[in-house]
Amino acid sequence: MKNDVKDTLAKIHALSGKERRTIMKQLFSFAKYFKFQFGISIFFVLLLSVINVLLPRMLQYFMDHYLTNMSTNMQMILVFAAVYAIATVLKAITQFVQIFFFSMGAERTLEKVRSDIFAKIHTLGLSYFDKTPAGSIVSRVTNDTKTLFDFWYLFLWIIVAAFSMISAFIAMVSVNLYLALATALFVLALYFVVWLYQRLSSKIYQNLREYLSQINTKLNESLMGINIIQQFGQQKRMTNEFEDRNGAYFLMRNKMININALLLYPTISLMFALAEVVSLSGFGIESTHVLVQAGVIYAFLTYQENFFNPLSDVMNFLSFFQDGMIAGYRLLHLFGNQATAPQQNESSLATITEGKIEFRHVTFAYEPGVPVLKDVSFVVQPGQTVAFVGHTGSGKSSIINIMLRFYEFGEGQILIDDHDIRDYSTQELRKKMGLVIQEPYLFYGDIAKNIRMFDDKITDEQIEQAGKFVDADNFIQNLPGRYHAKVSERGASFSTGQRQLISFARTIVRNPKILILDEATANIDPQTEQSITVGMSKMRDDRTTIAIAHRLSTVQDADQILVLNHGQIIERGTHEELLAKGGHYAELYALQSADTELL
Repeated sequence: MKNDVKDTLAKIHALSGKERRTIMKQLFSFAKYFKFQFGISIFFVLLLSVINVLLPRMLQYFMDHYLTNMSTNMQMILVFAAVYAIATVLKAITQFVQIFFFSMGAERTLEKVRSDIFAKIHTLGLSYFDKTPAGSIVSRVTNDTKTLFDFWYLFLWIIVAAFSMISAFIAMVSVNLYLALATALFVLALYFVVWLYQRLSSKIYQNLREYLSQINTKLNESLMGINIIQQFGQQKRMTNEFEDRNGAYFLMRNKMININALLLYPTISLMFALAEVVSLSGFGIESTHVLVQAGVIYAFLTYQENFFNPLSDVMNFLSFFQDGMIAGYRLLHLFGNQATAPQQNESSLATITEGKIEFRHVTFAYEPGVPVLKDVSFVVQPGQTVAFVGHTGSGKSSIINIMLRFYEFGEGQILIDDHDIRDYSTQELRKKMGLVIQEPYLFYGDIAKNIRMFDDKITDEQIEQAGKFVDADNFIQNLPGRYHAKVSERGASFSTGQRQLISFARTIVRNPKILILDEATANIDPQTEQSITVGMSKMRDDRTTIAIAHRLSTVQDADQILVLNHGQIIERGTHEELLAKGGHYAELYALQSADTELL
Protein backbone atom coordinates (compact mmCIF):
# COMPACT_ATOMS: atom_id res chain seq x y z
CA MET A 1 0.00 0.00 0.00
CA LYS A 2 2.93 2.33 0.70
CA ASN A 3 4.08 2.03 -2.91
CA ASP A 4 0.58 2.99 -4.10
CA VAL A 5 0.67 6.03 -1.81
CA LYS A 6 4.04 7.10 -3.21
CA ASP A 7 2.78 6.70 -6.76
CA THR A 8 -0.31 8.78 -5.99
CA LEU A 9 1.74 11.51 -4.33
CA ALA A 10 4.17 11.57 -7.24
CA LYS A 11 1.30 12.06 -9.70
CA ILE A 12 -0.19 14.88 -7.62
CA HIS A 13 3.17 16.62 -7.19
CA ALA A 14 3.65 16.48 -10.97
CA LEU A 15 0.41 18.36 -11.72
CA SER A 16 1.00 21.45 -13.81
CA GLY A 17 -0.84 24.73 -13.39
CA LYS A 18 -2.98 23.91 -16.41
CA GLU A 19 -3.92 20.53 -14.94
CA ARG A 20 -4.84 22.16 -11.64
CA ARG A 21 -7.08 24.62 -13.49
CA THR A 22 -8.67 21.68 -15.29
CA ILE A 23 -9.41 20.04 -11.94
CA MET A 24 -11.03 23.23 -10.66
CA LYS A 25 -13.11 23.56 -13.82
CA GLN A 26 -14.36 19.98 -13.52
CA LEU A 27 -15.16 20.42 -9.84
CA PHE A 28 -17.18 23.57 -10.53
CA SER A 29 -19.15 21.73 -13.18
CA PHE A 30 -20.96 20.02 -10.29
CA ALA A 31 -22.09 23.42 -8.98
CA LYS A 32 -23.85 24.42 -12.22
CA TYR A 33 -26.91 22.40 -11.20
CA PHE A 34 -27.45 24.79 -8.27
CA LYS A 35 -26.56 28.08 -9.97
CA PHE A 36 -29.80 29.62 -8.69
CA GLN A 37 -28.64 29.38 -5.05
CA PHE A 38 -25.13 30.53 -5.89
CA GLY A 39 -26.47 33.36 -8.07
CA ILE A 40 -28.65 34.74 -5.27
CA SER A 41 -25.70 34.52 -2.88
CA ILE A 42 -23.44 36.47 -5.26
CA PHE A 43 -26.13 39.13 -5.76
CA PHE A 44 -26.31 39.68 -2.00
CA VAL A 45 -22.51 39.80 -1.84
CA LEU A 46 -22.71 42.74 -4.24
CA LEU A 47 -25.48 44.33 -2.17
CA LEU A 48 -23.38 43.88 0.99
CA SER A 49 -20.44 45.65 -0.64
CA VAL A 50 -22.66 48.63 -1.43
CA ILE A 51 -23.94 48.76 2.16
CA ASN A 52 -20.36 48.58 3.48
CA VAL A 53 -19.53 51.65 1.40
CA LEU A 54 -22.63 53.62 2.43
CA LEU A 55 -22.49 53.06 6.20
CA PRO A 56 -19.12 54.77 6.79
CA ARG A 57 -20.18 57.60 4.47
CA MET A 58 -23.29 58.14 6.59
CA LEU A 59 -21.24 58.36 9.77
CA GLN A 60 -18.66 60.59 8.10
CA TYR A 61 -21.36 63.02 6.98
CA PHE A 62 -23.01 62.96 10.40
CA MET A 63 -19.73 63.55 12.22
CA ASP A 64 -18.53 66.35 9.97
CA HIS A 65 -21.83 68.19 9.49
CA TYR A 66 -23.80 67.60 12.69
CA LEU A 67 -21.60 66.52 15.58
CA THR A 68 -19.32 69.48 15.00
CA ASN A 69 -22.38 71.76 14.95
CA MET A 70 -23.33 72.62 18.52
CA SER A 71 -26.91 73.38 17.40
CA THR A 72 -27.77 69.76 16.51
CA ASN A 73 -30.90 68.73 18.41
CA MET A 74 -31.86 65.39 19.95
CA GLN A 75 -34.47 64.74 17.27
CA MET A 76 -31.84 64.82 14.52
CA ILE A 77 -29.58 62.48 16.50
CA LEU A 78 -32.41 60.00 17.05
CA VAL A 79 -33.45 60.10 13.39
CA PHE A 80 -29.90 59.42 12.27
CA ALA A 81 -29.52 56.65 14.87
CA ALA A 82 -32.72 55.02 13.59
CA VAL A 83 -31.61 55.24 9.95
CA TYR A 84 -28.19 53.82 10.82
CA ALA A 85 -29.79 51.03 12.87
CA ILE A 86 -32.07 50.09 9.96
CA ALA A 87 -29.09 50.04 7.60
CA THR A 88 -27.16 47.84 10.05
CA VAL A 89 -30.06 45.40 10.35
CA LEU A 90 -30.32 45.35 6.54
CA LYS A 91 -26.60 44.52 6.42
CA ALA A 92 -27.10 41.63 8.85
CA ILE A 93 -30.01 40.28 6.80
CA THR A 94 -27.93 40.59 3.64
CA GLN A 95 -25.09 38.63 5.26
CA PHE A 96 -27.54 35.95 6.40
CA VAL A 97 -29.11 35.54 2.95
CA GLN A 98 -25.69 35.50 1.29
CA ILE A 99 -24.32 32.77 3.57
CA PHE A 100 -27.58 30.78 3.68
CA PHE A 101 -28.00 30.45 -0.07
CA PHE A 102 -24.32 29.71 -0.65
CA SER A 103 -24.38 27.07 2.10
CA MET A 104 -27.48 25.49 0.58
CA GLY A 105 -25.85 25.44 -2.83
CA ALA A 106 -22.64 23.97 -1.42
CA GLU A 107 -24.53 21.32 0.58
CA ARG A 108 -26.61 20.27 -2.42
CA THR A 109 -23.49 20.17 -4.59
CA LEU A 110 -21.83 18.02 -1.94
CA GLU A 111 -24.87 15.74 -1.90
CA LYS A 112 -24.74 15.41 -5.68
CA VAL A 113 -21.02 14.64 -5.75
CA ARG A 114 -21.43 12.05 -3.01
CA SER A 115 -24.39 10.42 -4.78
CA ASP A 116 -22.57 10.45 -8.12
CA ILE A 117 -19.42 8.93 -6.66
CA PHE A 118 -21.48 6.25 -4.89
CA ALA A 119 -23.26 5.45 -8.15
CA LYS A 120 -19.91 5.40 -10.00
CA ILE A 121 -18.51 2.89 -7.51
CA HIS A 122 -21.35 0.52 -8.30
CA THR A 123 -20.51 0.64 -12.02
CA LEU A 124 -16.90 -0.39 -11.46
CA GLY A 125 -15.82 -3.92 -12.19
CA LEU A 126 -14.56 -6.22 -9.44
CA SER A 127 -11.01 -5.71 -10.71
CA TYR A 128 -11.08 -2.21 -9.18
CA PHE A 129 -12.07 -3.54 -5.75
CA ASP A 130 -9.41 -6.25 -6.00
CA LYS A 131 -6.75 -3.53 -6.15
CA THR A 132 -8.24 -0.80 -3.95
CA PRO A 133 -8.55 -1.10 -0.13
CA ALA A 134 -12.10 -0.67 1.17
CA GLY A 135 -10.98 2.02 3.62
CA SER A 136 -9.55 4.07 0.76
CA ILE A 137 -12.89 3.91 -1.07
CA VAL A 138 -14.74 4.95 2.09
CA SER A 139 -12.37 7.90 2.41
CA ARG A 140 -13.27 9.04 -1.11
CA VAL A 141 -17.01 8.97 -0.42
CA THR A 142 -16.83 10.60 3.03
CA ASN A 143 -13.68 12.62 3.70
CA ASP A 144 -12.87 13.78 0.17
CA THR A 145 -16.42 14.86 -0.61
CA LYS A 146 -16.72 16.72 2.70
CA THR A 147 -13.47 18.52 1.93
CA LEU A 148 -15.06 19.93 -1.22
CA PHE A 149 -17.65 21.77 0.91
CA ASP A 150 -14.89 23.81 2.55
CA PHE A 151 -13.22 24.16 -0.85
CA TRP A 152 -16.33 25.80 -2.31
CA TYR A 153 -16.69 28.00 0.76
CA LEU A 154 -13.23 29.37 0.04
CA PHE A 155 -14.53 30.68 -3.27
CA LEU A 156 -17.43 32.39 -1.51
CA TRP A 157 -14.92 34.35 0.57
CA ILE A 158 -12.86 35.04 -2.56
CA ILE A 159 -15.96 36.54 -4.21
CA VAL A 160 -16.77 38.49 -1.04
CA ALA A 161 -13.17 39.69 -0.83
CA ALA A 162 -13.13 40.73 -4.50
CA PHE A 163 -16.31 42.81 -4.22
CA SER A 164 -15.33 44.24 -0.84
CA MET A 165 -11.79 45.16 -1.90
CA ILE A 166 -12.91 46.78 -5.13
CA SER A 167 -15.71 48.76 -3.47
CA ALA A 168 -13.53 49.67 -0.48
CA PHE A 169 -10.67 50.78 -2.75
CA ILE A 170 -12.99 52.98 -4.83
CA ALA A 171 -14.34 54.47 -1.59
CA MET A 172 -10.78 55.09 -0.29
CA VAL A 173 -9.83 56.78 -3.58
CA SER A 174 -12.83 59.09 -3.16
CA VAL A 175 -11.48 60.07 0.26
CA ASN A 176 -7.71 60.18 -0.36
CA LEU A 177 -6.12 58.96 -3.60
CA TYR A 178 -2.50 58.71 -2.43
CA LEU A 179 -3.26 56.82 0.79
CA ALA A 180 -5.55 54.48 -1.17
CA LEU A 181 -2.68 53.67 -3.56
CA ALA A 182 -0.33 53.15 -0.61
CA THR A 183 -2.84 50.70 0.90
CA ALA A 184 -3.06 48.82 -2.40
CA LEU A 185 0.72 48.25 -2.34
CA PHE A 186 0.25 45.92 0.62
CA VAL A 187 -1.68 43.56 -1.68
CA LEU A 188 1.58 42.82 -3.50
CA ALA A 189 3.12 41.69 -0.23
CA LEU A 190 0.06 39.52 0.43
CA TYR A 191 0.40 37.98 -3.02
CA PHE A 192 3.93 36.91 -2.12
CA VAL A 193 2.65 35.44 1.17
CA VAL A 194 -0.03 33.45 -0.67
CA TRP A 195 2.55 32.14 -3.15
CA LEU A 196 4.87 31.14 -0.31
CA TYR A 197 2.03 29.50 1.61
CA GLN A 198 0.95 27.37 -1.36
CA ARG A 199 4.53 26.35 -2.03
CA LEU A 200 5.09 25.25 1.58
CA SER A 201 1.69 23.69 2.21
CA SER A 202 1.15 21.80 -1.05
CA LYS A 203 3.18 18.68 -0.28
CA ILE A 204 2.10 18.68 3.35
CA TYR A 205 -1.58 18.61 2.40
CA GLN A 206 -1.04 15.89 -0.15
CA ASN A 207 0.60 13.76 2.52
CA LEU A 208 -2.17 14.57 4.99
CA ARG A 209 -4.87 13.23 2.63
CA GLU A 210 -2.94 10.05 1.95
CA TYR A 211 -2.21 9.43 5.64
CA LEU A 212 -5.88 9.95 6.46
CA SER A 213 -6.82 7.44 3.75
CA GLN A 214 -4.34 4.95 5.24
CA ILE A 215 -5.85 5.44 8.70
CA ASN A 216 -9.32 4.67 7.32
CA THR A 217 -7.98 1.62 5.52
CA LYS A 218 -6.23 0.31 8.62
CA LEU A 219 -9.33 0.92 10.75
CA ASN A 220 -11.57 -0.88 8.24
CA GLU A 221 -9.13 -3.79 8.04
CA SER A 222 -9.02 -4.10 11.83
CA LEU A 223 -12.80 -4.04 12.23
CA MET A 224 -13.39 -6.57 9.46
CA GLY A 225 -10.73 -8.95 10.77
CA ILE A 226 -11.12 -8.39 14.51
CA ASN A 227 -11.79 -12.09 15.23
CA ILE A 228 -8.61 -13.17 13.40
CA ILE A 229 -6.59 -10.41 15.09
CA GLN A 230 -7.72 -11.57 18.53
CA GLN A 231 -7.36 -15.24 17.67
CA PHE A 232 -3.70 -14.85 16.71
CA GLY A 233 -2.89 -12.23 19.33
CA GLN A 234 -2.10 -9.48 16.82
CA GLN A 235 -3.66 -6.64 18.80
CA LYS A 236 -0.31 -5.05 19.68
CA ARG A 237 1.03 -5.26 16.13
CA MET A 238 -2.15 -3.77 14.65
CA THR A 239 -2.14 -1.03 17.30
CA ASN A 240 1.49 -0.20 16.52
CA GLU A 241 0.76 -0.02 12.81
CA PHE A 242 -2.24 2.22 13.44
CA GLU A 243 -0.22 4.45 15.78
CA ASP A 244 2.51 4.67 13.15
CA ARG A 245 0.05 6.04 10.55
CA ASN A 246 -1.75 8.18 13.13
CA GLY A 247 1.58 9.57 14.37
CA ALA A 248 2.66 10.42 10.83
CA TYR A 249 -0.66 12.21 10.31
CA PHE A 250 -0.17 14.14 13.57
CA LEU A 251 3.33 15.28 12.60
CA MET A 252 2.09 16.48 9.21
CA ARG A 253 -0.86 18.21 10.85
CA ASN A 254 1.50 19.90 13.29
CA LYS A 255 3.61 21.22 10.41
CA MET A 256 0.47 22.54 8.77
CA ILE A 257 -0.62 24.28 11.98
CA ASN A 258 2.78 25.98 12.22
CA ILE A 259 2.55 27.25 8.64
CA ASN A 260 -1.05 28.41 9.12
CA ALA A 261 -0.17 30.19 12.37
CA LEU A 262 2.71 31.98 10.70
CA LEU A 263 1.37 32.92 7.27
CA LEU A 264 -2.41 33.23 7.48
CA TYR A 265 -4.31 35.48 9.92
CA PRO A 266 -1.22 36.96 11.66
CA THR A 267 0.10 38.17 8.28
CA ILE A 268 -3.18 39.92 7.46
CA SER A 269 -3.27 41.50 10.90
CA LEU A 270 0.29 42.75 10.44
CA MET A 271 -0.48 44.19 6.99
CA PHE A 272 -3.61 45.92 8.30
CA ALA A 273 -1.69 47.40 11.23
CA LEU A 274 1.07 48.68 8.95
CA ALA A 275 -1.51 50.12 6.53
CA GLU A 276 -3.18 51.95 9.44
CA VAL A 277 0.16 53.33 10.53
CA VAL A 278 0.85 54.60 7.02
CA SER A 279 -2.64 56.10 6.74
CA LEU A 280 -2.57 57.84 10.12
CA SER A 281 0.90 59.14 9.33
CA GLY A 282 -0.36 60.47 6.02
CA PHE A 283 -3.32 62.21 7.63
CA GLY A 284 -1.00 63.56 10.30
CA ILE A 285 1.33 65.07 7.72
CA GLU A 286 -1.65 66.45 5.79
CA SER A 287 -3.08 68.03 8.95
CA THR A 288 0.03 70.24 9.24
CA HIS A 289 -1.14 72.05 6.11
CA VAL A 290 -4.93 71.78 6.10
CA LEU A 291 -7.72 70.81 8.46
CA VAL A 292 -8.46 67.06 8.29
CA GLN A 293 -11.98 66.33 9.54
CA ALA A 294 -12.51 63.45 11.97
CA GLY A 295 -15.23 61.94 9.78
CA VAL A 296 -12.78 61.67 6.87
CA ILE A 297 -10.24 59.79 8.99
CA TYR A 298 -12.97 57.51 10.38
CA ALA A 299 -14.38 56.73 6.91
CA PHE A 300 -10.97 56.03 5.40
CA LEU A 301 -9.88 53.72 8.24
CA THR A 302 -13.24 51.91 8.05
CA TYR A 303 -12.84 51.39 4.31
CA GLN A 304 -9.31 50.20 4.97
CA GLU A 305 -10.65 47.71 7.48
CA ASN A 306 -13.27 46.56 4.94
CA PHE A 307 -10.41 46.18 2.47
CA PHE A 308 -8.40 43.83 4.72
CA ASN A 309 -11.09 41.96 6.69
CA PRO A 310 -12.33 39.77 3.81
CA LEU A 311 -8.72 38.86 3.13
CA SER A 312 -8.54 37.45 6.65
CA ASP A 313 -11.41 35.08 5.84
CA VAL A 314 -9.77 34.12 2.54
CA MET A 315 -6.44 33.43 4.24
CA ASN A 316 -8.15 31.37 6.95
CA PHE A 317 -9.86 29.28 4.28
CA LEU A 318 -6.81 29.19 2.03
CA SER A 319 -5.67 25.99 3.73
CA PHE A 320 -8.73 24.31 2.23
CA PHE A 321 -7.55 25.15 -1.28
CA GLN A 322 -4.74 22.60 -1.18
CA ASP A 323 -6.99 20.13 0.62
CA GLY A 324 -9.70 20.61 -2.01
CA MET A 325 -7.27 20.19 -4.90
CA ILE A 326 -6.04 16.88 -3.50
CA ALA A 327 -9.57 15.65 -2.80
CA GLY A 328 -10.68 16.83 -6.24
CA TYR A 329 -7.82 15.03 -7.95
CA ARG A 330 -8.65 11.79 -6.18
CA LEU A 331 -12.40 12.05 -6.84
CA LEU A 332 -11.96 12.92 -10.50
CA HIS A 333 -9.49 10.05 -10.82
CA LEU A 334 -12.20 7.75 -9.50
CA PHE A 335 -14.84 9.28 -11.79
CA GLY A 336 -12.51 8.72 -14.73
CA ASN A 337 -11.67 5.14 -13.80
CA GLN A 338 -12.40 2.89 -16.78
CA ALA A 339 -12.41 -0.38 -14.81
CA THR A 340 -16.14 -0.65 -15.33
CA ALA A 341 -18.17 -3.81 -15.17
CA PRO A 342 -18.34 -5.72 -18.48
CA GLN A 343 -20.75 -4.08 -20.89
CA GLN A 344 -23.98 -5.76 -21.99
CA ASN A 345 -26.54 -4.93 -24.66
CA GLU A 346 -28.93 -3.23 -22.26
CA SER A 347 -31.51 -2.56 -24.97
CA SER A 348 -31.74 -6.25 -25.86
CA LEU A 349 -35.07 -8.00 -25.39
CA ALA A 350 -33.50 -11.48 -25.56
CA THR A 351 -34.55 -13.79 -22.74
CA ILE A 352 -33.07 -16.94 -21.26
CA THR A 353 -35.69 -19.68 -21.66
CA GLU A 354 -33.83 -23.01 -21.66
CA GLY A 355 -30.67 -22.48 -19.64
CA LYS A 356 -28.15 -24.06 -22.02
CA ILE A 357 -24.55 -22.96 -21.34
CA GLU A 358 -21.61 -23.27 -23.68
CA PHE A 359 -17.98 -22.14 -23.37
CA ARG A 360 -16.00 -22.07 -26.62
CA HIS A 361 -12.20 -21.83 -26.27
CA VAL A 362 -12.42 -19.25 -23.49
CA THR A 363 -9.25 -17.66 -22.13
CA PHE A 364 -9.27 -15.27 -19.17
CA ALA A 365 -6.68 -13.38 -17.10
CA TYR A 366 -7.04 -11.12 -14.06
CA GLU A 367 -3.69 -9.57 -14.93
CA PRO A 368 -2.52 -9.15 -18.54
CA GLY A 369 -0.23 -11.95 -19.63
CA VAL A 370 -1.09 -14.23 -16.70
CA PRO A 371 -4.07 -16.36 -17.86
CA VAL A 372 -6.01 -18.27 -15.20
CA LEU A 373 -8.25 -19.99 -17.77
CA LYS A 374 -6.75 -21.44 -20.94
CA ASP A 375 -8.82 -22.60 -23.91
CA VAL A 376 -11.75 -23.79 -21.78
CA SER A 377 -14.62 -25.45 -23.68
CA PHE A 378 -17.68 -27.31 -22.40
CA VAL A 379 -21.47 -27.57 -22.89
CA VAL A 380 -24.15 -27.82 -20.22
CA GLN A 381 -27.51 -28.91 -21.59
CA PRO A 382 -30.74 -27.48 -20.10
CA GLY A 383 -31.56 -29.11 -16.76
CA GLN A 384 -28.14 -30.74 -16.39
CA THR A 385 -25.82 -30.42 -13.41
CA VAL A 386 -22.15 -29.90 -14.14
CA ALA A 387 -19.58 -29.79 -11.37
CA PHE A 388 -16.12 -28.25 -11.42
CA VAL A 389 -13.48 -29.77 -9.15
CA GLY A 390 -9.78 -29.18 -8.69
CA HIS A 391 -7.15 -27.81 -6.37
CA THR A 392 -7.30 -24.24 -5.04
CA GLY A 393 -6.30 -21.83 -7.81
CA SER A 394 -7.19 -24.20 -10.62
CA GLY A 395 -9.71 -21.71 -12.09
CA LYS A 396 -13.06 -22.99 -10.79
CA SER A 397 -14.33 -19.68 -9.39
CA SER A 398 -12.96 -17.79 -12.38
CA ILE A 399 -15.39 -19.64 -14.65
CA ILE A 400 -18.27 -18.40 -12.50
CA ASN A 401 -16.86 -14.86 -12.34
CA ILE A 402 -16.81 -14.43 -16.12
CA MET A 403 -20.11 -16.22 -16.65
CA LEU A 404 -21.80 -13.86 -14.19
CA ARG A 405 -20.07 -10.97 -15.99
CA PHE A 406 -18.14 -9.81 -12.96
CA TYR A 407 -15.08 -9.75 -15.21
CA GLU A 408 -14.60 -9.47 -18.96
CA PHE A 409 -13.03 -12.54 -20.55
CA GLY A 410 -10.46 -12.34 -23.32
CA GLU A 411 -10.51 -14.84 -26.15
CA GLY A 412 -13.33 -17.24 -26.98
CA GLN A 413 -17.09 -17.06 -26.60
CA ILE A 414 -19.69 -17.77 -23.92
CA LEU A 415 -23.17 -18.72 -25.12
CA ILE A 416 -26.45 -18.90 -23.22
CA ASP A 417 -29.23 -20.63 -25.18
CA ASP A 418 -26.95 -20.40 -28.25
CA HIS A 419 -26.75 -16.57 -27.98
CA ASP A 420 -23.62 -14.64 -27.05
CA ILE A 421 -23.77 -13.76 -23.37
CA ARG A 422 -23.07 -10.12 -24.20
CA ASP A 423 -26.34 -9.95 -26.14
CA TYR A 424 -28.40 -10.25 -22.95
CA SER A 425 -29.18 -7.28 -20.74
CA THR A 426 -27.67 -7.21 -17.26
CA GLN A 427 -31.16 -7.36 -15.76
CA GLU A 428 -31.95 -10.55 -17.67
CA LEU A 429 -28.73 -12.22 -16.57
CA ARG A 430 -29.28 -11.29 -12.92
CA LYS A 431 -32.90 -12.41 -13.08
CA LYS A 432 -32.24 -15.80 -14.69
CA MET A 433 -28.96 -16.67 -12.92
CA GLY A 434 -28.99 -17.48 -9.22
CA LEU A 435 -25.74 -17.52 -7.25
CA VAL A 436 -25.04 -19.09 -3.86
CA ILE A 437 -21.54 -18.34 -2.60
CA GLN A 438 -19.33 -20.00 -0.03
CA GLU A 439 -19.68 -17.27 2.58
CA PRO A 440 -23.21 -15.81 2.40
CA TYR A 441 -23.62 -12.18 3.39
CA LEU A 442 -26.70 -11.09 5.33
CA PHE A 443 -27.67 -7.43 5.64
CA TYR A 444 -28.87 -5.70 8.76
CA GLY A 445 -32.66 -5.91 9.03
CA ASP A 446 -34.78 -9.06 9.19
CA ILE A 447 -34.91 -12.42 7.42
CA ALA A 448 -37.70 -11.40 5.05
CA LYS A 449 -35.76 -8.36 3.86
CA ASN A 450 -32.68 -10.48 3.26
CA ILE A 451 -34.67 -12.99 1.19
CA ARG A 452 -36.57 -10.27 -0.67
CA MET A 453 -33.41 -8.18 -1.21
CA PHE A 454 -35.43 -4.97 -1.56
CA ASP A 455 -37.58 -6.35 -4.38
CA ASP A 456 -41.07 -5.23 -3.34
CA LYS A 457 -42.62 -7.42 -6.02
CA ILE A 458 -41.80 -10.49 -3.93
CA THR A 459 -44.64 -11.16 -1.48
CA ASP A 460 -44.42 -12.52 2.07
CA GLU A 461 -46.11 -15.69 0.86
CA GLN A 462 -43.41 -16.23 -1.77
CA ILE A 463 -40.73 -15.66 0.86
CA GLU A 464 -42.24 -18.28 3.12
CA GLN A 465 -42.61 -20.74 0.24
CA ALA A 466 -38.94 -20.25 -0.64
CA GLY A 467 -37.97 -20.88 2.98
CA LYS A 468 -39.96 -24.13 3.04
CA PHE A 469 -38.58 -25.19 -0.34
CA VAL A 470 -34.95 -25.10 0.88
CA ASP A 471 -35.76 -26.42 4.38
CA ALA A 472 -34.92 -23.09 6.03
CA ASP A 473 -38.46 -22.87 7.42
CA ASN A 474 -37.63 -25.46 10.10
CA PHE A 475 -35.38 -23.12 12.10
CA ILE A 476 -37.05 -19.86 11.06
CA GLN A 477 -40.39 -20.90 12.60
CA ASN A 478 -38.64 -21.27 15.98
CA LEU A 479 -37.31 -17.71 15.94
CA PRO A 480 -39.11 -14.81 17.65
CA GLY A 481 -40.87 -12.97 14.84
CA ARG A 482 -40.19 -15.87 12.43
CA TYR A 483 -39.50 -14.34 9.00
CA HIS A 484 -39.33 -10.92 10.62
CA ALA A 485 -36.71 -12.02 13.13
CA LYS A 486 -33.93 -9.47 13.48
CA VAL A 487 -30.72 -10.00 11.51
CA SER A 488 -27.60 -8.33 12.89
CA GLU A 489 -24.79 -7.05 10.69
CA ARG A 490 -23.47 -9.84 8.43
CA GLY A 491 -25.91 -12.23 10.14
CA ALA A 492 -23.53 -12.80 13.04
CA SER A 493 -26.34 -14.13 15.26
CA PHE A 494 -26.96 -17.09 12.93
CA SER A 495 -24.86 -20.17 12.35
CA THR A 496 -23.04 -20.66 9.05
CA GLY A 497 -25.59 -23.29 8.02
CA GLN A 498 -28.54 -21.04 8.85
CA ARG A 499 -27.04 -18.15 6.89
CA GLN A 500 -26.51 -20.48 3.93
CA LEU A 501 -30.11 -21.69 4.01
CA ILE A 502 -31.33 -18.09 4.04
CA SER A 503 -29.11 -17.38 1.03
CA PHE A 504 -30.63 -20.46 -0.68
CA ALA A 505 -34.10 -19.00 -0.10
CA ARG A 506 -32.89 -15.61 -1.37
CA THR A 507 -31.82 -17.26 -4.63
CA ILE A 508 -34.75 -19.64 -5.13
CA VAL A 509 -37.44 -17.00 -4.50
CA ARG A 510 -36.46 -15.45 -7.84
CA ASN A 511 -36.91 -18.78 -9.63
CA PRO A 512 -33.67 -18.62 -11.66
CA LYS A 513 -33.23 -20.71 -14.79
CA ILE A 514 -29.53 -21.24 -14.12
CA LEU A 515 -28.26 -22.06 -10.65
CA ILE A 516 -24.64 -21.48 -9.66
CA LEU A 517 -23.29 -22.99 -6.44
CA ASP A 518 -19.83 -21.75 -5.49
CA GLU A 519 -18.61 -24.21 -2.82
CA ALA A 520 -21.87 -23.66 -0.99
CA THR A 521 -21.09 -26.33 1.65
CA ALA A 522 -17.34 -25.78 2.07
CA ASN A 523 -17.56 -24.16 5.53
CA ILE A 524 -20.37 -26.32 6.90
CA ASP A 525 -20.09 -29.30 9.23
CA PRO A 526 -21.18 -32.72 7.86
CA GLN A 527 -24.36 -32.86 9.96
CA THR A 528 -25.56 -29.45 8.76
CA GLU A 529 -24.45 -30.36 5.26
CA GLN A 530 -27.00 -33.18 5.14
CA SER A 531 -29.80 -30.68 5.78
CA ILE A 532 -28.41 -28.23 3.22
CA THR A 533 -27.92 -30.96 0.64
CA VAL A 534 -31.65 -31.60 0.73
CA GLY A 535 -32.28 -27.94 -0.07
CA MET A 536 -29.66 -27.98 -2.81
CA SER A 537 -31.20 -31.06 -4.42
CA LYS A 538 -34.61 -29.38 -4.56
CA MET A 539 -33.08 -26.23 -6.00
CA ARG A 540 -31.40 -28.18 -8.81
CA ASP A 541 -34.62 -29.76 -10.04
CA ASP A 542 -35.52 -28.51 -13.56
CA ARG A 543 -32.63 -26.05 -13.51
CA THR A 544 -29.28 -25.93 -15.23
CA THR A 545 -26.77 -26.09 -12.40
CA ILE A 546 -23.09 -25.17 -12.24
CA ALA A 547 -21.53 -26.39 -9.01
CA ILE A 548 -18.04 -25.79 -7.68
CA ALA A 549 -17.28 -28.48 -5.16
CA HIS A 550 -14.64 -28.78 -2.49
CA ARG A 551 -16.16 -31.99 -1.14
CA LEU A 552 -16.47 -34.46 -3.97
CA SER A 553 -19.19 -36.34 -2.10
CA THR A 554 -21.62 -33.49 -2.83
CA VAL A 555 -21.32 -33.78 -6.65
CA GLN A 556 -21.24 -37.53 -7.23
CA ASP A 557 -24.70 -37.37 -8.82
CA ALA A 558 -23.71 -34.60 -11.29
CA ASP A 559 -24.41 -35.32 -14.96
CA GLN A 560 -20.84 -34.31 -15.77
CA ILE A 561 -17.77 -33.52 -13.69
CA LEU A 562 -15.02 -31.33 -15.13
CA VAL A 563 -11.59 -31.53 -13.51
CA LEU A 564 -9.54 -28.33 -13.69
CA ASN A 565 -5.79 -27.97 -13.23
CA HIS A 566 -3.89 -24.71 -13.82
CA GLY A 567 -6.79 -23.22 -15.77
CA GLN A 568 -7.33 -26.16 -18.12
CA ILE A 569 -9.88 -28.96 -18.20
CA ILE A 570 -7.83 -32.14 -17.89
CA GLU A 571 -10.63 -34.66 -17.28
CA ARG A 572 -14.38 -34.84 -17.83
CA GLY A 573 -17.07 -37.45 -17.24
CA THR A 574 -19.41 -38.83 -14.58
CA HIS A 575 -18.25 -39.82 -11.12
CA GLU A 576 -18.02 -43.50 -12.07
CA GLU A 577 -16.27 -42.78 -15.38
CA LEU A 578 -13.64 -40.62 -13.75
CA LEU A 579 -12.97 -43.17 -11.02
CA ALA A 580 -12.56 -45.84 -13.69
CA LYS A 581 -9.95 -43.71 -15.47
CA GLY A 582 -7.80 -43.65 -12.35
CA GLY A 583 -6.60 -40.12 -13.10
CA HIS A 584 -6.49 -36.83 -11.20
CA TYR A 585 -10.10 -37.03 -10.02
CA ALA A 586 -9.57 -40.55 -8.69
CA GLU A 587 -6.57 -39.32 -6.71
CA LEU A 588 -8.58 -36.46 -5.20
CA TYR A 589 -11.44 -38.79 -4.32
CA ALA A 590 -9.11 -41.36 -2.74
CA LEU A 591 -7.42 -38.61 -0.72
CA GLN A 592 -10.72 -37.22 0.60
CA SER A 593 -12.04 -40.73 1.35
CA ALA A 594 -8.92 -41.45 3.39
CA ASP A 595 -9.36 -38.22 5.35
CA THR A 596 -13.00 -39.11 6.05
CA GLU A 597 -12.03 -42.57 7.35
CA LEU A 598 -9.44 -41.02 9.67
CA LEU A 599 -12.14 -38.74 11.07
